[in-house]
Amino acid sequence: MQRRTFLAGTLTTLTVGALYPAATAHAEVAAVDDDFLTVLTNANQTQIPLVLSSYQNASDSVRTVARKARRLISGYVWGRSSYHHDSSLLAPLRWLVEQLAARQHEDGTYDVGNLHSPPDSAFAIQDVCMLYALLDADGRPDTEAHRAILANVIKKAGPALAAGGVHTPNHRWEVSAALARTHHLFPDRRYVARIDDWLDEGIDATLDGIYSERSSTYAAEVTNPSLLTIAWLRGKPELLEDVRRNLDATLYFLEPNGEVDTVASRRQDQKGIREVWWYLTQFRELALHGKDGRFTTVAKSIEQRGTGELGDFLAEVLERPELAAVLPAAQPVPTDFVQPFPSQASARIRRGARTATVFGGTDFHDIPVIASGLSTNPTFFKLRQGAAILDSVRLSPQFFSTGHFRSDGLRRTGPATFKLADEVKVPYHLPLPKRCRRADGRYALTLEGRFYASMDFPHRPKQYRSLRTEISVTEVGNGFDLTFELDGDETAYAIELCFRSGGALAGVEALDAPGNYQLVSGTGSYTVGTDRIEFGPGNGATRVTMDPGERFTYLNGSLTPDGLRVYLTGRTPNRQTLTLRTS
Repeated sequence: MQRRTFLAGTLTTLTVGALYPAATAHAEVAAVDDDFLTVLTNANQTQIPLVLSSYQNASDSVRTVARKARRLISGYVWGRSSYHHDSSLLAPLRWLVEQLAARQHEDGTYDVGNLHSPPDSAFAIQDVCMLYALLDADGRPDTEAHRAILANVIKKAGPALAAGGVHTPNHRWEVSAALARTHHLFPDRRYVARIDDWLDEGIDATLDGIYSERSSTYAAEVTNPSLLTIAWLRGKPELLEDVRRNLDATLYFLEPNGEVDTVASRRQDQKGIREVWWYLTQFRELALHGKDGRFTTVAKSIEQRGTGELGDFLAEVLERPELAAVLPAAQPVPTDFVQPFPSQASARIRRGARTATVFGGTDFHDIPVIASGLSTNPTFFKLRQGAAILDSVRLSPQFFSTGHFRSDGLRRTGPATFKLADEVKVPYHLPLPKRCRRADGRYALTLEGRFYASMDFPHRPKQYRSLRTEISVTEVGNGFDLTFELDGDETAYAIELCFRSGGALAGVEALDAPGNYQLVSGTGSYTVGTDRIEFGPGNGATRVTMDPGERFTYLNGSLTPDGLRVYLTGRTPNRQTLTLRTS
């Protein structure tokens, strides 16, 4: 099928080969999914006026400039768009592509936060390659100057991407995808060699479908689409298996409202909300490739929900029309399961509109620091009943400013029962052995566990105070029992339940700080519409602050989550059961 014919927007069938020609040479005739194309067309037509009103924004990064150009070009070349060959787009588009050239360093890279950054440049160059390819397939004389500028940008960037380095795991695949696109347009054996170098390191995916960064953001926006691009352009269909396993795992992280659970992430999304729309073309592609009706269901639900920047996907489909084929028949996605993920010590439980997450896979025990690239979220349980969302349950003992409870792993103890546990030991340091003493008192600056001091801590004998915490999570009928067992030195603790803003709390007492409440006795509830979560019983009026620990307080940091926070307090040693019931 000629790309230009598809761009005209008049076809009702697609004559396509395999999605990955290296896998098979067979061709077939497939019907065009007009509903899908209409969704993307309408979404792109909504984006274009926004681009035209802000395309000269001086604060835009080069990646934003490239994406704005992509939105304009998608409408310009697409025969079904109301902006098809609209000459009013040409001047703004010229300004944008000239910016792509003007901001490029002589070495071919861009600054995007990071200086002379190959990986950040790769994000922009992927879009630039798509811009050039679409304009070239469209072949209008009016865009010859635009294409010439874009070609120079691509040719200048290629050697830099083929020689430069990266910062994070996903950067390898982003750079490789950009090189695959660049090689496809302007072949160079250096580009192929560098792609093979990165791929030879192996894809950083576990057997249960989780990439090493454990991030929905980077799986959806970078790793999956990059691997699919490399598979397509370099004839490597074996890469599809990693993407398929990741999408299969994602089925179990989906929430009924279109969000994706991210509590186990090692990146920024461990503390935020992620939506599934980013996965649209990935689920379509793998539905078509593997005839997987479950993936069809997810893709169609994204279209029907209509949220997110769906217009951004139009360029991908214009570039690869086979993605617009009618999907295989829809099949149900999992909605009744207990699904553990051993690679990140988490489990997902779903019963229709009720979902829960149990998490014990923090990196904090192996690498006891707070840093980008580590999983340190202290949330160990989450629960939803339809629109009623309990975003986090956390525990904080008042124990030498060691901070929140973070489980050292997750153990399944029954069909729908899990155990979280951790022991914190804090030393009191005794005098140094005589062999280690110095008359000048200048001892090594070492880490005590919470802070540094010139005390040569490793060589000192110690006396320990300890606190052992075990939490059993048990599914019971229409909810869960969370049983807390804290044993060791006597101290106070607080349990924090953070509900998403927008619902109504009942049975709790407001505290001084806005958004803070305490369940003193009996049962409290959180209600959104007809959805409800009941929790309790209260354990007294004693107030105990949530202590994030020395690592946070020293830097004036905070671990207070956004929402409506309800506290239950107690003292150790103690055994306390928190009941959570949904309706």
